[in-house]
Amino acid sequence: MNTLALKLTVTPVLMLAVSLASRRWGESIGGWFVGLPLTSGPVCFFLALDDGPEFAAAAGLGCLAGAAAEAGFCIGYGRIASHAGWLLALSAGSVGYVVCGFVFTRAALPLWPLAATACAALAAALYLIPRGGRGDTALARSPRWEIPARMSVATALVLGLTALAPFAGPRLSGLLATYPVFAAVLAVFGQHRGGPASAIQVLRGLLTGLFAYTGFFAALVVSLPSLGIAAGFALSTGVALAIQATTLRLLRRA
Repeated sequence: MNTLALKLTVTPVLMLAVSLASRRWGESIGGWFVGLPLTSGPVCFFLALDDGPEFAAAAGLGCLAGAAAEAGFCIGYGRIASHAGWLLALSAGSVGYVVCGFVFTRAALPLWPLAATACAALAAALYLIPRGGRGDTALARSPRWEIPARMSVATALVLGLTALAPFAGPRLSGLLATYPVFAAVLAVFGQHRGGPASAIQVLRGLLTGLFAYTGFFAALVVSLPSLGIAAGFALSTGVALAIQATTLRLLRRA
């Protein structure tokens, strides 16, 4: 199987779908979509094809740690964005991501304690970041080049991470795959055009969507070694979609 062709096809198509959805339904739904494992999921899929299901399952543990690290990103960005520009907010979010990622990687928790900790971190982040309001602009007014740029960055990220995986090891590969590149892009552009409230809407949507992300990787770590690649990813996708349907109703009520 030509995995390079898959990487060059699947990743940009996924990002195109997310970008169009964010233009249609707004910042919080855009962040909610980005919460799905649209980058780390393909990374683990290609790792399974290239390095075997066991390696990809171990990378899934790193991805779970990354969910908690993304909570750190959202807290750092959301708290600073309320009274500073996007550059300082992005820097604070990145520092929060690195610190949380380092802590959870060093802790090397087993699957279920790690999944429970990730969910607790997401809930805490939703409580700690400001609620915000509606942004002053809609994502539909984003520049024409933004979607091609997102697609290019996503593809480059997948290619780079899968190339580095044999050297970085499974857990670190999984963690690196979870840096919220696309959520950061949405938040920065939203803050630039619509103020802090737009960025916070993205972050709250991201945190809500990450519960499905956590369910996806918990199921993947369990099922991939025993069921194989096709069945393991199919089961994990079903779990994620079921959780995502529930969180969408909650997000719309909020």
